[in-house]
Amino acid sequence: MRSMTSSDKSDNDSAAPAGPTGIAAQGWATAAADPQYRAAVVDLLGALAYGELAAFERLAEDAKLAPTLADKAELAKMASAEFHHFERLRDRLAEVGEEPTLAMEPFVAALDGFHRQTAPSDWLEGLVKAYVGDSIASDFYREVAARLDSDTRELVLAVLDDTGHAGFAVEKVRAAIERDPRVGGRLALWARRLMGEALSQSQRVVADRDALSTMLVGGVADGFDLAEVGRMFSRITEAHTKRMAALGLAA
Repeated sequence: MRSMTSSDKSDNDSAAPAGPTGIAAQGWATAAADPQYRAAVVDLLGALAYGELAAFERLAEDAKLAPTLADKAELAKMASAEFHHFERLRDRLAEVGEEPTLAMEPFVAALDGFHRQTAPSDWLEGLVKAYVGDSIASDFYREVAARLDSDTRELVLAVLDDTGHAGFAVEKVRAAIERDPRVGGRLALWARRLMGEALSQSQRVVADRDALSTMLVGGVADGFDLAEVGRMFSRITEAHTKRMAALGLAA
């Protein structure tokens, strides 16, 4: 989040943090008057919408690999939640006068490429991919959300809510490692590969879209600069290390 500063107060008043400033303090109707900001948000919502649609599709496929009916039902429930997130983003794009499929189209190749390159070979790899890969993407979008107008920020944070996959994945992966410790080494290598691919994919998506690039380096959104982008990716990497520890894997 943007740095907070204390308001000037008299000696008898306590200091209070300032609220959001710039675009982060505005609603969509005001912020969207800037065409470059509007384009950046449309790109962001398009990328998120296709990501949620792809997550739904992937979880439905992963359910086929589930070893028990209970696991299959759990993944089906998570897939349903992801599709609901997609619907909210699609409806928001339509509400602001954008064609949802056109907004998603620029991100199809990159996201489909990521999923092709990281197709899991079994149930456990699928769980780790959903937990690690999706969490990295969510961290990235949460960082961006801090600089969005209040209406868009609220929507983005809502669709990034955990569908229950994190706790489910941790439980199943840790149980598998306890049964066979050799599984841990294989899954740790897999998770490191996912980390590299996910970061590269995020950077490619941003680099290919001028409006999103400008948002990240400070031309549209408040507070970001190139040094902050570096710190942002450092924070994402640190969060990944913590998730690996939760899974019982070495980062």
